[in-house]
Amino acid sequence: MGTASGIYKQVSYKEELTYGVQPAAAASQAVRRVTSSLDMTKDTYQSNEIRTDFQMSDFRHGQRKVGGAISGELSAKTYADFMAAALKKPFTATPAIVGAAITISGVPGAYSITRAAGSFLLEGIKIGDVIRLTVGAFNPANLNKNILVTNVSALVLTCLVLNGTALASEGPIASANVTVWGKKSLIPQTGHADKSYSIEHWYPEVPTSEVFTGCKVSKIGISLPPTGMATCNVEFQGQNAVTNVGQYFTNPLPVTATSTMASVNGVLRVGGMTVANVTGLSIDIAAAQTGEPTVGSNTVTFQAAGRVIVTGQITATFDSTALRDAFYNESEISLYAVFTSDNTGAAEFIAFSIPRIKIGGASKDDGEKAIIQTFPFQALLNNAGGAAMATDLTTIAIQDSAA
Repeated sequence: MGTASGIYKQVSYKEELTYGVQPAAAASQAVRRVTSSLDMTKDTYQSNEIRTDFQMSDFRHGQRKVGGAISGELSAKTYADFMAAALKKPFTATPAIVGAAITISGVPGAYSITRAAGSFLLEGIKIGDVIRLTVGAFNPANLNKNILVTNVSALVLTCLVLNGTALASEGPIASANVTVWGKKSLIPQTGHADKSYSIEHWYPEVPTSEVFTGCKVSKIGISLPPTGMATCNVEFQGQNAVTNVGQYFTNPLPVTATSTMASVNGVLRVGGMTVANVTGLSIDIAAAQTGEPTVGSNTVTFQAAGRVIVTGQITATFDSTALRDAFYNESEISLYAVFTSDNTGAAEFIAFSIPRIKIGGASKDDGEKAIIQTFPFQALLNNAGGAAMATDLTTIAIQDSAA
């Protein structure tokens, strides 16, 4: 028997078919991490008997529960399953627009992609979507490049290029395809999925396996510092732990190979404006889970889902009053953030669309330095969105290029 080391520890997971029941071992998924802190704990009870010998006679274990988090660096696809579980909707593709006649015009930051007929709105393109022109006799500068949609009408998409390079004005280009790249998930109006996972920690040096069952995502935290890697922290609430000498998920699918994202690569738009003075951004998606103990069982047999609450915080240098005034006036604004794996035109990306937020504060620090403002925000259901509208009918949507 050896001593366990984090470098050898392997973390794998698989969706459960029945809550709290280990799924078949095949087709599990190994997951990248910086840390994985899942552990099983128990309630404990001590006897309150008053005794003439002045001592305690008993101490008992009660309900089992699992808690902890998988923390890692943000990359496309890596945490998509858990993001979808938090939002309660699988990632799905938006059908591509096929065979359109497309004209490109405009200037950097405000390009227009215009179609001769049909409707971008009816075909499901939304503000905050990242699209690519994938088919058509386009100038090579326009093909297969990540383009962020900043406004939508039936015939015109207003856009900017994520890596800052120029689009070439041309068209109409016949038989062109416009694709919302990758897949999207959002908090739906109906048909909410309620998923749980079995997650294994395998320690080969000991050797021992701990499979944590009934794990549901309770919170996802995205942190985007001004320098350094973007991070993702996925918190879980689970039911129980099963131990074994041998590995349970013996042949997991390999970890994703997508590049880690840094906050310096991408675009942030707040209140309809592209901003460059932000010093930090965090987004928290809390998916409440509650379970009630029952007599005769030392585990919770079911975890009930609660609301999905989205909050966050923006920090920015004090060179504009726009966000401060949005707080003072209780104005509703939007937040769209896209982060890419590099500066190439077709880089992998993750995009966060939050069409409706209210800022809950506007504090400032002080000192012999640039003054930093802090803006906590609450995301709200975007009642103005929906089918054939320019935005989604949801609180938050996430688009992953590799999901």
